[in-house]
Order: sequence, then structure tokens, then C-alpha cells
Amino acid sequence: MIFSKLSKTIKMQLKRVACIFLSLNLLILSGCQNTQENSDTIELTLWHGINPPTNRDVFQTLTDKFNKTHSHIQIKPIYIGQPDQQMPKILTAIVGGAAPDLLWNVPTIAGKLAELNAIQPLEKWLDKSPRKAEIDPALFESMELGGHIWSVPFATNNAAIFYRPSLFKAAGIKQVPQNWAQLKQAARSLTRDTNGDGRPDQHGIVLSLGKGEWTVFTWLPFLFSAGGELLAQTAQTPVPQIDSPGAEAALELWSDLLAEGSAILSAPERGYELDNFIAGKVAMQITGPWTLSQLQQSAIDYAVMPVPALKRRAAVTGGENLFLMKTSPEREKAGREFLEYAIGEEFQTAWALGTGYLPINLKSRQSQTYQSFVEKTPVLQVFLEQMNWARSRPIVSGYSRLSENAGRAIEATLLGKNPQDALKEAQERLTLTLDITK
Repeated sequence: MIFSKLSKTIKMQLKRVACIFLSLNLLILSGCQNTQENSDTIELTLWHGINPPTNRDVFQTLTDKFNKTHSHIQIKPIYIGQPDQQMPKILTAIVGGAAPDLLWNVPTIAGKLAELNAIQPLEKWLDKSPRKAEIDPALFESMELGGHIWSVPFATNNAAIFYRPSLFKAAGIKQVPQNWAQLKQAARSLTRDTNGDGRPDQHGIVLSLGKGEWTVFTWLPFLFSAGGELLAQTAQTPVPQIDSPGAEAALELWSDLLAEGSAILSAPERGYELDNFIAGKVAMQITGPWTLSQLQQSAIDYAVMPVPALKRRAAVTGGENLFLMKTSPEREKAGREFLEYAIGEEFQTAWALGTGYLPINLKSRQSQTYQSFVEKTPVLQVFLEQMNWARSRPIVSGYSRLSENAGRAIEATLLGKNPQDALKEAQERLTLTLDITK
């Protein structure tokens, strides 16, 4: 593992916290315990954070269908909050012996769960399953760590740049930007004083302000496009690295957009909100296909373009994976049956049509049903195309520390710090954290 294991002292403290947490939430956790309705039926709990509620309804419908066709297995989905709120609950449940059977979460938590010996590796089952050949190859990077497969993809997506064609036309832009220089030029042309008060009231692009995962997620395509990485390759093992020429170039791009006045910042940690884009106050925004429903309801004009490139085309996979928790051979076998169903063509097609996520199953993407859906929603083609070069975020046990420090460098830069200094300080903090955890 890249990051060392928790010390005995920290584990003891975590156990004490777990006891307190479990005592205070006995009724809640008892409702999440693994139970069996009768000797012939296994009830499996599945913790998730699926949002918005309409997507939860789609998942419940698909789960109900599984339950009807698998009388010996009953899946019980339990919503436990958004992914960034889940880790304290998950860790407490693991230490307290109250973990669910199945877990829906971002793939970057795999390292921590594997370190805690809380999840089952899946490669022996998957190698024998015909489903393995149906999974998008780009997603295996999100499944693997240390020679094992720790999760399977539940749904996927990536971020691109949504733009307002009417504003592009008014600015005289006839072709969407293909590279960073063109992106900066387009942003300048789209920044305008439309009401004549001497101040711009329309800007080219909105950038996400904050140090959270959303900001990192929307910035990483620029890092990868500049040739950067978050893990430096060494002779023995990859080492987390934030300070690099690629990271500096990506930060300088965002810094230049702000300095030129052609970009505005989102509200802190709210870079996913579309209000200014819908209102026409910004012409471009980095987001993903999960926003299509809101944009369709807004009745505005919009289109999507790939993230412009510097050295190479780049995109970052989003979405969540499913983990099989360590319980008992019987329960784990039942859990694998649900995993087989969830990554299959039927489930993936229904999920994609109901939510706007991209199917992780290639047969689903190629099906007539899904292709007809894409014809009616052509902007999806951009996200499907970007999967050809999309990358996963690093699957390491300390990804949260890596992401946090990258986020702090991004935030500091957007608030005026020199990118070189911001990256240097972030790398020093990260290195200190690694030294402490050894």
C-alpha cells in the first residue's frame, strides 16, 4: 500500500468512537443489520447515497425486479446520505461489526476498505463471469489495486464543457475550442457588458471555487491533458505527487482565465450549481450528463463539447462502484448474484435511460434501445466519446489526503496565490502527512 496502515492507537480510538456511535444510534443500525426473513431467504442490506430522489426511485424499481426474480435473495437498499457524508458511518459500522452486505460508493475508497480488510476481492468470480468482457475497459482502472479487483462499476459518467450556442453565435464564435489557447480566446470573446453599465455581466466560463472533491474532479482533466499525474512512478511503487509541471500548467490556465476577467468563481464548494449558466451570466460550465434533466426543464439552449486539450485529450471517469463486504460465504455468494445483475445489460440500459448516466456495460451501449435514446439526446455522444480516453482517479488508501491537498492548491490559486507556491505548499503538507502515518 502507498499509505501505511492505521496505528494501533488510532484503531483503538476508532473502536471507542464506534462503541459510542453505535450506542447512540442503536435503533438506526439495528435496522441495517443483516437479517433473514426465513431459512430459505437471505436479506442483504445495500447502503447507498443515490441522488436525486428520482434516481433512487429508478434504483428501487430495478431492485424490486431483482427481488421478484430471485426469491431466495432480497436486497434492501438503505439511503445513508451523500458519499462525502458516508465514510464516518461506514468506518464506524465496520469496526462495530454492523457493516452492510453491499456498499455503493465512489471507487476511490477501495484502498481504505481493503486496508481495513472489510471487502472481498472479486477477481475470482469476475474472471469466470461473462460480464467481465462486457465492462468498459476504461473502468478497470477504478476497480483494481494491488493485483486485486475490489469493486465493480455501478454507473459511470465524465465531465465535459456545456455551452450556450446562442451566446457563442452572438460573440461570433463559429467553432468550439479544441485547445487551451482557443478556450481562453473564446472565454474572452464571451465576456461582455450587455447592459452598458461599463462592467461585464456575462462571462466566458465559471470555475469551481473550493477544495472539495467536486473542484478536484473538474480540474483533473486539465491536469491529465497537460501531461500531469497524481502519482509519480518510482522504481518500487507509485508515490503521491501534487507538485508537477502538468499541475502547474493546469493551475495557470485557470488563474489566467480569472486574471483576464473572462471567468468567474462559483460560490464556495458549490461549483455544480447551474444557476448562472441557465441565466446566461456565463456561457460555459464544466459538468456532466447528470445535469441533463435540469437543463431540459429549464428550456434554454445548450450543447456540449469535449474538454479542450493541451498535450493530449483527457477526461476523468465519475460515477460509483459496488463493493462486496466481508460477511459469510452464503451472504457473499448472494451478493455476487446481485452484482452480476447490476452490471448486466438489462439493468444498465434501464438505469441509463432513467438517470442519464452512461451504461458501464458495452452491450447496453450498443443496444438498439440505448442507441435510440442517444439519438434523442445527442449531447450524450460527447460523454460516450470521452470514455475512449477517460481516466480514473487514483485508487489508493490515502486518496482523501491526496485529493484534499490538491484541492487546497486549486483553491489557493483561485484566491490569488501563485500556482508554483500553492503546489509547493500542498506537496509539503502531503509529504508531512505521509511521514506522520509511517
